[in-house]
Formats: sequence, C-alpha cells, structure tokens
Amino acid sequence: MLARTFGCARFVYNSMLHQRSEAWQERQEHMGYYQTSAALTLLKKTEEHAWLPNISEVSCVPLQQALRHLQTAFSNFFAKRAKFPNFKKKDGRQSAEYTASAFKWDGVCLKLAKMKLPLPIVWSRTIPKAAKVTTVTVSKDTCGRYHVSLLCDDALAAKSAASGELGIDLGLTHFATLCTGEKIEAPKLFRRNEIKLAKLQRQLSKKRKGSANRRKARCKVARMHAKTADSRKDFLHKLSTRLINRLVHDRQVIAIETLSVKNMLKNRCLAKSISDASWPEFTRQLKYKAQWYGRTVISVDKWFPSSKRCSDCGHTVAKMPLTVRSWTCPCCGSTHERDINAARNVLAAGLAVLAHGESVSPMS
Repeated sequence: MLARTFGCARFVYNSMLHQRSEAWQERQEHMGYYQTSAALTLLKKTEEHAWLPNISEVSCVPLQQALRHLQTAFSNFFAKRAKFPNFKKKDGRQSAEYTASAFKWDGVCLKLAKMKLPLPIVWSRTIPKAAKVTTVTVSKDTCGRYHVSLLCDDALAAKSAASGELGIDLGLTHFATLCTGEKIEAPKLFRRNEIKLAKLQRQLSKKRKGSANRRKARCKVARMHAKTADSRKDFLHKLSTRLINRLVHDRQVIAIETLSVKNMLKNRCLAKSISDASWPEFTRQLKYKAQWYGRTVISVDKWFPSSKRCSDCGHTVAKMPLTVRSWTCPCCGSTHERDINAARNVLAAGLAVLAHGESVSPMS
C-alpha cells in the first residue's frame, strides 16, 4: 500500500511539474495550485490514467498534498530561496503526507487511510497523548528504511538563566576547541568507512543495469552512506546538546566563528575532510537549541584574525601557516597553543559584538 501511495504521489508531482513547465514555456501561462488540482481531476478521467482514482489501497489526500508541495517548491523558486523544482525519481527518497482527515491517532497506535491495521512502529520518542497531531509524513529512504514523522505542538521550557561565556574554534584535527582548553576530537566518519564504500561502489559499477543484483548493490551503497550520515548526525546532536546543557550550565553566551565553507571546499587537498566535518550543520543545531533553552549564540566575522592575534596583548602577526600549531607573541612573549588562543579570541570578539551590537572588523 505504501509503495503504491509513493508511486501515485510521485506520478502526480512529476506530471503537474511537466504541465506547469510546458504551459509557461509554450504559452506563457501561469498555473497555480487550483489549476493543477483541476488538471489532476481531468487527468483521472482519461482512459490512460483511469487507475489513479480507482486504486482502493491509495488515499487521495497524499495526491493533493503532492500538489501543495509542488506549489511550495515554485514559491521558493520565485522568491529565490531555492532552485527550479526537479522531477522525483523512483530510486530516490519517497514520501507521502497525510492530513488529519486521512489518519487516526489515539496516542499509541497510528492508522492511515485505506489501511486495515495500524502501522507497526518502533517509536524513537514518546508523544504526549494530549498533543494534537495535525500532519503525518511517511517516508522511505534510499536504503529501504521507513520513517514516520508526526507534526504537533510541543512546548520546550527554557532553562534557568546563567552567567558566563564560552568561545568555540572549529577545526579538522580537533572538531572543536573550547576557550577552557578542552579539545573535542573529530570523528572523521567518512574517512573511517571510505575503503569499504569504495569497494561497494566498484561492485555496483560491474552489475548490469536494470538487473536485480544491481538493485541489491545500490542498496548496499545507500546503507553505507546512511550509516555514515546517521553517525555524523548522532555526533553533532550529542555535542551540541552537551554544550547547551552541560558545559553551559554556568555559561549563558556562546561565541563561534563564521566559516566560508563554500570557498574552503575549493581547496582540493582539504575538501573531503571539510565536507566530512559538517560545520554548518553543527552551527545550525547549536543556534536553534540555544533559542529553545534561552541561550545566546554569537557568530564572529569570518575575517576576524582569531588565530594570528595574541589573546593576552592583542598583537596580530602578519602570517601564520596551518603548520604552525604553537607560537610565541613577539610583543609580550606569551606562548600560545593555536586553537585555544583562537577560541579565546573568538569569545572576546563575540562579547564585543554582544556589547556593541555590530560586527568586529579584522583590524579592530
């Protein structure tokens, strides 16, 4: 039933995307949600697509939600928030969305429309029975795992107010270095599975296209990618939560440097390690969790010379290659460990931003 639902929702999305693109390119006509909904009704009446409304196992709600998702994709494109919508692939991630009229939720069991039995779900968290669930999304990833997400109101209590500060310097050898001197090792998850992944990809390339063995080999590659992504996500969530809950029990402000990852990826020697680190995702998690629990996260300007500046006297040296991990200030004679010194400077710059409400220039 889920496979048919995914197929119908994917077909409706791709068909209406084709019609909207064709209407604009050939006739300069704009089609919105209501026009595509009417076109879907006409499509169901044709003999070629008569199977769409007659499949008893498939609800009509996911089809209408696919049209709404297409409208959202075009709205984001016209607002320059995203690229032009792409066609959905059969081998890619599949999903179907159900609104309140198409599922039953009693606080324990979830039953979708056209289903005789509830879904056998292993819950990752407890959902309060009093919570009002408005939307259910069932998805299937590329390695064949099914996931269910429920949309409901959830209240998060802000933690007690605290005083203190924390500066964070991001890197490759050590994923994060704190101004307190603590260093958090980089997990290097992609590097850890790189050899096995290359072997699976070589096996996949030798399989005949369209064969069952190729589908099995593709699934193995997808599972290895999913294992790496899940491990990275687990590491980032645990670290960001620890910084918010444990390290910040007496620290209210967190200062973190801003990195231009897109430009840093142009370095072909470090691009793979930089992508594996996933600094933007860590920063994103840190910011929204800080907002949840009443903390403050400050981003320091990317041009601020945190590594080249002495945290004691403020003297800035002209150059400092990446090979230099420890240096002595020529002005005051203080010896600094590169990353810890950078974390202290990031904290000082973040407090200046918090106090004056403006970014810190490289020469300030």
